[in-house]
Amino acid sequence: MDDIPKDQLTGALRRGAVKKHVAAIHVSGKLTLLQRKLSNVLLLNAYDTITSQVSHRIDARTLCLMIGYNSNDIETLKTALRGLAETTAEWDMLDEQGRQEWGISALLSYARLKGGVCEYAYSPALAEKLYDPKVFALINLNIQRRFTSGHALALYENCYRFIRTGSTGWWDLDLFRRLLGVGDSAYYETYKHLNAKIIKPAVAEVNKTSNILVTPEVRKMGRSVSHIRFTLKENPQLSILDLDDGTGLRKSAAYGRLRDLAVGDRLARQWLKEHGEAAVSAKLDYLGGRDDVRNPAAYLRRALAEGPPEQAEVSPRNLSPRAARLGAIRDAAAGRSPTQRDADRRLFSARLDTAQRADFERHGWMSPLNREAIEAFWEELVPGVFDELA
Repeated sequence: MDDIPKDQLTGALRRGAVKKHVAAIHVSGKLTLLQRKLSNVLLLNAYDTITSQVSHRIDARTLCLMIGYNSNDIETLKTALRGLAETTAEWDMLDEQGRQEWGISALLSYARLKGGVCEYAYSPALAEKLYDPKVFALINLNIQRRFTSGHALALYENCYRFIRTGSTGWWDLDLFRRLLGVGDSAYYETYKHLNAKIIKPAVAEVNKTSNILVTPEVRKMGRSVSHIRFTLKENPQLSILDLDDGTGLRKSAAYGRLRDLAVGDRLARQWLKEHGEAAVSAKLDYLGGRDDVRNPAAYLRRALAEGPPEQAEVSPRNLSPRAARLGAIRDAAAGRSPTQRDADRRLFSARLDTAQRADFERHGWMSPLNREAIEAFWEELVPGVFDELA
């Protein structure tokens, strides 16, 4: 959790030429891979209201699923939250007026579990820094899930915020050990051990797993390594489609449904990019409730370009029962937060066999093979979701 600019929400911002380009927030102590993933999920969940709300809430089951462990293992969640509350974040930077600012804060000011909900808060000073797009780089959770090493994820987080400058700048070796969570280990005071056990494996995983490529460079004082930096660039081997918010355009449910209607790959991606998955899904849902459309692709082209005039007058009562229920599921899913939506899909997918899961991955909540299971799932998840259709 060492970085979090609003980078992927509003674009990268830069400081003036005479100021530090990127401010640094360093996390003390050793965070496990689970704790690092947990801190990123909590931050993403709170980000939009982090400076306006005192506390934030997330369903504990959703939180567990997003991090990738058993949703019934509350003791592990408690241990991870305790670790965040006991770990400090320290910053030393220039403010907008060029004045030096130093500060320290616990990663979480408090956390509690009650009624299946995790409530937590950040200190006001840390919340301000976490929200500042010039300080942190928001970590894409789809990339985060790929990491299997806490050291590799820590290296990625500390490097990623420098992608615009192409280099991290020189880090004192003691600071670098702290950033990777091995500052209190006498074994890693020897650069040979640090390089063999930490740096090389972490660099290999970052380059294989993430959307950036990093290369370490060292500076010596006499015969001993005193500083290290990483040059970085975007990883051309990873398709941008796999790194967007979610599972990628080609893996979205709407893309699969468009392809089933014989819409070409390029056109399907163009529609999704221009109109968004929600709008395309809405048109597909409406189309699914009609039996008089002879050319679905042509109809969708017109509907997306100008919107079907008759759709504004359509209510659930005018749709077929199946289309109405599909619409209710779509609306319920759209009303969930991004972290909840991802967890809902993972939770439902875990219940399916191989064939069912393949159909669900292709069609999402509109999966014809899993129709009854999907309706039962949403009735359980959101009681009364179909009541207005009765």
